[in-house]
Amino acid sequence: MKWLTTAELESWLSVVRLLTWLPWSIDQQLQRDANLGMIEYQVLAMLSESPNRTMRMSSLAEVTNASLSRLSHLVKRLEGRGLVRREPDPADGRFTNAILTDQGFKTLAEAAPGHVAHVRSLVIDVLSSEQLRRLGRDAERIMARIDTSVVN
Repeated sequence: MKWLTTAELESWLSVVRLLTWLPWSIDQQLQRDANLGMIEYQVLAMLSESPNRTMRMSSLAEVTNASLSRLSHLVKRLEGRGLVRREPDPADGRFTNAILTDQGFKTLAEAAPGHVAHVRSLVIDVLSSEQLRRLGRDAERIMARIDTSVVN
């Protein structure tokens, strides 16, 4: 077993703190300013970028790293607020589509400026262009090692 050196441990603990506190901070801002959780915002954003603002629930679960069961409960809450609706997939009725409503798109559009400003203040503006490029590259290198096929 090759244990972490002191420097490696310090770096690793910094990453752990980042993974813990960054999502919390983003979630707090979205809750405060838009009455949305981070995963709810992510669902609305993914739908907004999809053709006809529509995605199969299974695909949406995959891109948001949520189980289909968890996503179903979340979409039910969003449906109750009039932000999303569900319909059988016309191409294959065995699947269900999530569809972003006009109200959902409006809610997302109103939330986006504050969300982007918060992300910018936490991450983008504290790094140089080169540091940000390296961070993105390093994150992709780490993601390539993670087997996401077993998540859902």
